[in-house]
Amino acid sequence: MTIRLYGVLPCLLGAAVGLAAPTPAGAHAGIRADGHAAAVDPRIGTGGDGHTFPGATVPFGMIQLSPDTAMPDFKHAYKWAAGYQYGDSSILGFSHTHFSGSGHSDLGDVLVMPIAGDVRLEPGDPAKPGSGYRSRFSHDSEVVQAGYYAVTLGDYGVRAELTAGRRIGWHRYTFPAGKPAHVLLDLRPSIYDYAGKVLWASLRVHANGTVTGCRTTRGWAPGRELCFAMRFSQPMTSRELLNREADVTYKGFKGPGNQAEDRDAQDGRALVGVFDFGKLKQPLEVKVAISPVSEANAVANLDKDGAGWDFDARRAEAKAAWDQALAVIDVDAPKTAKTQFYTALYHAMLSPTLSMDVNGEFRGPDHAVHRADGFEFHSTWSLWDVYRAQQPLMVLLNPGRSTDFIRSLIAAREASPFGILPVWAYQGLETWCMIGYHAVPVIADAYIKGVRGFDAGKALEAMVASATYAPYGDLADYMKLGYVPIDREPEGASKTLEYAYDDWSLAQMAKAMGRADVAATFAKRAGNWRHAWDPQTGFMRARLSDGRFREPFDPEAAGYGSDYTEGNAWQYSWYVPQDVAGLIGAMGGDAKFVAKLDALFDAKVDPSHFKHVEDITGLIGWYAHGNEPSHHIAYLYDYAGAPWKTQQRLKQIMDSQYAPRPDGLSGNDDLGQMSAWYVFTALGFYPVTPGSDEYAIGRPFVSRAAIHLGHGRTFTITASPLDDAHPYVGAVTLNGKPLDRTYLRHGEIVAGGELHFTMQAEPNRGWGRTATARAAAMSHYGG
Repeated sequence: MTIRLYGVLPCLLGAAVGLAAPTPAGAHAGIRADGHAAAVDPRIGTGGDGHTFPGATVPFGMIQLSPDTAMPDFKHAYKWAAGYQYGDSSILGFSHTHFSGSGHSDLGDVLVMPIAGDVRLEPGDPAKPGSGYRSRFSHDSEVVQAGYYAVTLGDYGVRAELTAGRRIGWHRYTFPAGKPAHVLLDLRPSIYDYAGKVLWASLRVHANGTVTGCRTTRGWAPGRELCFAMRFSQPMTSRELLNREADVTYKGFKGPGNQAEDRDAQDGRALVGVFDFGKLKQPLEVKVAISPVSEANAVANLDKDGAGWDFDARRAEAKAAWDQALAVIDVDAPKTAKTQFYTALYHAMLSPTLSMDVNGEFRGPDHAVHRADGFEFHSTWSLWDVYRAQQPLMVLLNPGRSTDFIRSLIAAREASPFGILPVWAYQGLETWCMIGYHAVPVIADAYIKGVRGFDAGKALEAMVASATYAPYGDLADYMKLGYVPIDREPEGASKTLEYAYDDWSLAQMAKAMGRADVAATFAKRAGNWRHAWDPQTGFMRARLSDGRFREPFDPEAAGYGSDYTEGNAWQYSWYVPQDVAGLIGAMGGDAKFVAKLDALFDAKVDPSHFKHVEDITGLIGWYAHGNEPSHHIAYLYDYAGAPWKTQQRLKQIMDSQYAPRPDGLSGNDDLGQMSAWYVFTALGFYPVTPGSDEYAIGRPFVSRAAIHLGHGRTFTITASPLDDAHPYVGAVTLNGKPLDRTYLRHGEIVAGGELHFTMQAEPNRGWGRTATARAAAMSHYGG
């Protein structure tokens, strides 16, 4: 361990842990606390399995500036997928990139730590205070708000404040009087870390005091390069640039400078910079821009988006950005419910993230540099998750932004060496995580619901290319056999089912565009779900290439090597959102379908059954709300003439799976999908089948919500009496007229109007019971 001694460490502040986050006197001068952003609590989901981060960002921004409490070895990193766990007691530093709610992870780029006094160059052991540069902290000192984070670093007595712009992270550090002030920059740590992950890094101090650098890592997206530019509000008094790498066989020849403080630049795989500012009499501000392309672009981003030194103004701008974004829905609800609603809406507006510099350049999946023309390129595509509700929510609330998202998907496909749309991409690079070609329903859903502004011809071409690229996920066999054989490709049942749904959504867009030939091909493929259905066991199963179902069969088995992706037969046998009527028929009709749904929810299941599958959480029977394959299931009662049971199950889920606490999410938020489910469900409807124009009606969980749709149009949802004593829908009216069906059309919402729910104590078993009252299936769409 190398220690630079400048003085004695101050005492640790109190370590009490609690939900309250009192504001230190004077910390919020000039900042108003009203507006929708004030209802957001970014701490929700930062404990347990939620994997959200508490730090500063703006809607869909490139920067996610947040504290990291640990960056452990990748074998033990699941808890820290967002870098922060509420139960930890020390902070490693503040890095500028994070995923919100992912199960796997990466990022944690450009880690910065303010230090007063002694400077240690290694992070240290959290169990051994003082063993490194990390610092203990108390939750009592945290202030966590939309666009702002503050904490006191107890081991240094430094008050750290963070806010963000679209491409800039802003720091303000107030150091204790009389202590030398330092800022440590560590380019070694990474979320999901392991030895050798950093392939190369560079660090440079320019004559004007700007610090720049780049880092290339071999992580989730191999060969990812991220560059940065950093400036300080005070001049440095000295600095050191160090390469802490050991055991290098060949180091080359030494560059200029006899001491670390003499060097203007440093290269290597373990770089640390320490920047000294003496004993400061005023706060030190730091601003950091990032770029996926180059140092020059990072400097340009800093010059354009990061002008001046006014932390409070930047904080006010971040809050205003959130107030504007969240104001798309006005909600009347008790304080707790309002906090949960707006925090969910906040989490649903974090990604996909801007991944383009001010000059329009972005990094593509071919690792080359491209330029966006007339749109802003976004990445961070957890498509297996977000196609279900998060992206449909954006289509409803902000179709203009959805246009940019779709143009980004098309641009990524055009730059892809494989010629297909993204699967799970971030900062422009592909990871090949999860299954399906779910960029297809994202595009189809937007087109069917009237989003334009993108080249539909190019989009359809990209969709067909993705659905016919034979090497991907054994599409070769799927196109030949009508299913994915388990002896040639793992998780064959899930892939067959998900491909069939994606095919259906593609057919809907082709049909809407007048491309009958394409529509016919993929409408036929949409029926491939039947190849996975086993009438003997009553479950979806994987077949072998000779057509037989794989034996032995256990409907409770889950995990890699099973027939399913992050699920089992109980969870995946409901995955036919494009043809629920057909599934009901296969299961023997309404009564048997409803009885099997009840068996799913009412089963007695030991959560330890899934201890080997981290993502299957939030169990209600076999229903697993903490993972996406279950998300549409509670709404399926609507399709079998029992909407009152949908209402009953939704209440059960909302009461047990969400809470305004750090552990208030039952599973990974998955880039906003869990939160988007909450938003839709709280409003009273849900997109069971993205790619159609219909939403299944559930029941509302707020007494009034007004969705502002632009051009003077507002769609208002009201419910009365709304309380625990009246959990069921008695009647529904749309614009004052009785609504006897269990679905809404997209056009009815965006036209504006009022949807009113009359709630009652007992189920209304007659409402929505008839076949004509039910939401669409393939038969309604000519499938």
